[in-house]
Amino acid sequence: MDVETLKALKLHEFEEAASGYRSSSDMASGAKDALEQRITAQMRKVLKGETADAAVGQLREVAKDFHYVQVECGLVATALSAFVADMRPAQDKLKRALSEAAEHKFTVGADGAVSYPAAGENPGGSPPGPGDAKGTLDAGARGLQRQAANFDPNPNYAIAQGIANRIAEALKEATDTDHKWAPQLRKLKADDDLVVSDGDWADVGKDTEGVRGAGQHYLDSLPQPPKDGSPKANADWWKGLNPDQQAAWTALHPDTVGGLDGLPATVRDEANRMVLDERHGQYQTELNGIPKPPANEWTWLRAGTVPVKVHTDEWMAWDKKYGDRYRHLESSLKGMGAIQNRFDRTGEEGMPEAYLLGFSPEGHGRAILANGNPDTAKHQAVYVPGTTSNLEGFGGSIDRTTELWRQTQHADHNASVSTIAWLGYDAPQDIVKDSPFEHYAYDGAPAYRKFMDGLDASYSGPGEPHRTAIGHSYGTTLIGAAAEKGDLNADDVIFAGSPGVKVGSAGEMDVPKGHVWNEEADGDKVPDIGRWGHGGSQWKMGGGVFLIPSDEAFGANQMNTHPEGSGPTETKGAHGHSEYWNRDTTALKNQALVVLGQYGNVTAPR
Repeated sequence: MDVETLKALKLHEFEEAASGYRSSSDMASGAKDALEQRITAQMRKVLKGETADAAVGQLREVAKDFHYVQVECGLVATALSAFVADMRPAQDKLKRALSEAAEHKFTVGADGAVSYPAAGENPGGSPPGPGDAKGTLDAGARGLQRQAANFDPNPNYAIAQGIANRIAEALKEATDTDHKWAPQLRKLKADDDLVVSDGDWADVGKDTEGVRGAGQHYLDSLPQPPKDGSPKANADWWKGLNPDQQAAWTALHPDTVGGLDGLPATVRDEANRMVLDERHGQYQTELNGIPKPPANEWTWLRAGTVPVKVHTDEWMAWDKKYGDRYRHLESSLKGMGAIQNRFDRTGEEGMPEAYLLGFSPEGHGRAILANGNPDTAKHQAVYVPGTTSNLEGFGGSIDRTTELWRQTQHADHNASVSTIAWLGYDAPQDIVKDSPFEHYAYDGAPAYRKFMDGLDASYSGPGEPHRTAIGHSYGTTLIGAAAEKGDLNADDVIFAGSPGVKVGSAGEMDVPKGHVWNEEADGDKVPDIGRWGHGGSQWKMGGGVFLIPSDEAFGANQMNTHPEGSGPTETKGAHGHSEYWNRDTTALKNQALVVLGQYGNVTAPR
């Protein structure tokens, strides 16, 4: 980097390139959405058979290609913008120094040295002669001492030295910027093929990390999201960003953008899908590098006269070195696969587009997925799963909310509905060891309340939405804890298989009177067992302790779960703890009616 190079650098060309990459990213995003949400969805409606399925499968792969182009081009655009933001101060500093040099008729060399002319005659003798000032980057005492030692009586010297110093600083800053960004930009290349592999997405993750590190100064210059902000504050922050700033945040910190309650569902979905694909690529690549567990896992030993089945020494050695990480990768990838499968099923049986409103594979995992856009849906239903819920089993929660959405359409095919599976907390992982403890519910309750508030902040449909909180098993305990400690922000609450909700009456659930609903199927043992740990108290006539929503004294509307009707209108009964969302059951039908606000059609137990 020398004076002429920095002076001639046309930063506007980098800005134009950034704009071009941004446009390419936007076009790829539009193509992806068109394929996923319109074209393949319509094909599923009108075409059947192996050929149609194969065509849909191929179009899904093309959509994934477009998503890759969207993410990578967005990253390149942000990198170029950050490069310009880093380089411009250095160039401006140089131009100001050169302008000052021209004013004094000084000459600046390619290396930044400043030549100054002779000065006028001194009162005591001959005029000081011309000279050269070399820039120094040491502006401290040592630099001043060095200048004093080489003192030049020509008054132009001090002026030239100051200019030379600023030029040296500008060249140093520009050189540092060039060294920082050149390798990052060179890395932003795709393989020369038409297959977007897990390795490609793993590289996207590395690219993002590299650009994020290099562009931290640029990102710090942008408006920052509010720390622990409310959903409304988050929404106001996002609306205050210009499109390029929004794109930069999404490209460099998709996990932050995707996790902010209050932002539009489309924005969160775009960011979380980036995280999903990057993590899938990283996890699958890492898993591929771990040796498979030994096939011979078990052996028999004899303890006295009793044979005992134990792990082999070979398997134990493998498990000690790889086991925990291997199992985490496998379980997380299974959950990611379930999410992708839901995306791929858009249009199947009229299924709406899906929106990924939250995602993280860390720990037991987090995932929030909506069937239909909650920002425009008149009716919103937010389902909380219970004990043993984690990312690996998230497909079950997706299926339940999908069946609920389908049932609302059977009741009213014009209904505007979004059903949401919310795994936004650490659920108890063991029925015996963990589920009796209440801290899982109280720890997760604030996040649930914040998500519900976020649905208000991002809502853009007509009027006010009708919102239903739905919990299963320990999920009902969390909803109860959320209502007990704050505003639930719901119009109705539905409990299914509840072991107790920490409060003793429906009147404490922070919804209008008469809007708490409960289902308990035959053979479901969880309510009566769980009441001893999570039942609420009520000290009035007919009350007591360890009350659960199934108790008459609690005051909930009890909904029927037994078979009903006959012929085409016949519904099945739900039995046990896990059939409340089975297709064509009375339990599911009644839940859908509450979600739609058709309370008069809800049936009570006979």
